[in-house]
Amino acid sequence: MFWRKQASSITYLGAKSEFQGDFHIDGNLRVDGIIHGNVDVVGDMEVSQSGLVEGPELRVQNLVVHGVIKATVIVQGRLSLSSTARLEGSVTASSLDIEPGAFYSGHISTADQKTLPVTDSYPELPGKEVTYKETFGDKL
Repeated sequence: MFWRKQASSITYLGAKSEFQGDFHIDGNLRVDGIIHGNVDVVGDMEVSQSGLVEGPELRVQNLVVHGVIKATVIVQGRLSLSSTARLEGSVTASSLDIEPGAFYSGHISTADQKTLPVTDSYPELPGKEVTYKETFGDKL
């Protein structure tokens, strides 16, 4: 007997649908319509080209955007913005993919902030040391 992994449930909001209020989903969500309010998805989410999510906060595991989002976005995994995406708001995500043509306005930070190591010395460039005056003359 083979045990099959149970598929996650998918909730679909159709193109002519509009929802207003707090929206919580245990599973995956595809939005072709409009959501106004807080959105909390315990799973993955896709916003199609006709989709719009507008509200104070959107929380999700992974997010693919082809449409419009106006919210503070918190993504546990990967955020992908396609070339048709419009996202306005602060974003926290573990990883980010942005295709050319996508529009983004806001602040982005990574959930796992990594800083570059600090070094006291820098590598020397080979060759003759050149001064500013030798390169540009007296043009100040």
